[in-house]
Amino acid sequence: MTIRAPFQPSRGGNQVVSPAAASATVTISGGSKSVRLVNSGSSNICHVRIGTAESAATATTSDLPIRANSEIIVSKAEGEDTVAFISASGTTLHIQPGEGGV
Repeated sequence: MTIRAPFQPSRGGNQVVSPAAASATVTISGGSKSVRLVNSGSSNICHVRIGTAESAATATTSDLPIRANSEIIVSKAEGEDTVAFISASGTTLHIQPGEGGV
């Protein structure tokens, strides 16, 4: 049996962004092991890609979809410091690095 540790957010690390039809990025802590992604929009999917600044992360509709009014916690590799996001019709996305939860 696997015991999951609860998500522990990096204090003060939450960023609120407004994804649109063109991919955009934000920088997060490269040392965090998890990222909590909350799509607080009421009707539009947001797609997310996590990578590094050097890899020129660009989100497309082929990347991780986050449904409207939902959240997900994903693990990431050490050093990944960039979150790219896109939404065809726009929405609101909260990006919170931290530890655990997955």
